[in-house]
Amino acid sequence: MTTNAPKIALAKDYLALTKPRVTWLIVVTTAVGYFFGAKHGPWDGATILRLAHTLTGTALLASATAVLNEWYERESDAKMRRTSRRPLPAGRIEPTCALIFGIVLAVLGAAELAWAVNLRTTIIGSTTIAAYLFVDTPLKRYTPLSTIAAAFAGAMPPLIGYAAANGNLSAEAWALAAILFVWQIPHSLAIAWMYRDDYARAGIRMLPVIEPDGKSTTRHIVAFASTLIPVSLFPVLLGMTGQIYFVCALALGGCFLYYAIRVGMERTSSRARQVLLASVVYLPLIMGLLVIDRRSF
Repeated sequence: MTTNAPKIALAKDYLALTKPRVTWLIVVTTAVGYFFGAKHGPWDGATILRLAHTLTGTALLASATAVLNEWYERESDAKMRRTSRRPLPAGRIEPTCALIFGIVLAVLGAAELAWAVNLRTTIIGSTTIAAYLFVDTPLKRYTPLSTIAAAFAGAMPPLIGYAAANGNLSAEAWALAAILFVWQIPHSLAIAWMYRDDYARAGIRMLPVIEPDGKSTTRHIVAFASTLIPVSLFPVLLGMTGQIYFVCALALGGCFLYYAIRVGMERTSSRARQVLLASVVYLPLIMGLLVIDRRSF
């Protein structure tokens, strides 16, 4: 056991690089997109197998994105208390090894989607990883608009799932992506406010860093939390869901907005943390409701 301990620790570090919790959330939202994209087809063995390939390829691409992003930001991460103990800034994994690991995951993910799913899904998945690595990550040092860029990329998983099942992207797919896009802004800004000193130390120009009083940050949190309520009702307008989803989406959106307003009134890290926790609860619940109350249309 003693001999294997370093290998087990190293394996855990490589796993940590892939950010499993974030990857899991991406896989779940991809599955929701697939579920709606496959609404007209029979759920036979071929459909389920395609879903498995879709989720596998997406998980590999999401993991690759996390690894390559941490490789790119390893010096910044070393300056932040929140991230300094990650495998790369802590020196437990060599940067070259992490880079190779990330590239291999990306190639495997794209190959999985191209071989077992379809070209459109591969293009969406590859575009998403490129947007994260070549748009969002470099922008962090120059402008708080990186939050918007990250939200666009983060809204792609339902499109991947829908295209995998359907071969095309309809209004239903974009409605799911819109929910994810709007949700990400207050979620990300809450994190940015909580760790604004860390971001400032690392030279990352998040909104709370360039406007330290937090007024603009909390205004954006409230504005996007408010916008999330009507956006979350798009599936109802499109006939994707029914009354159960409608009522519950309003209730969830109202609760989320309540915490957003609280942080607007009292700009503290504890209030921002409440927004973060509300966002973490909101997303899986709204995704679950979409599936539970899906209409065959």
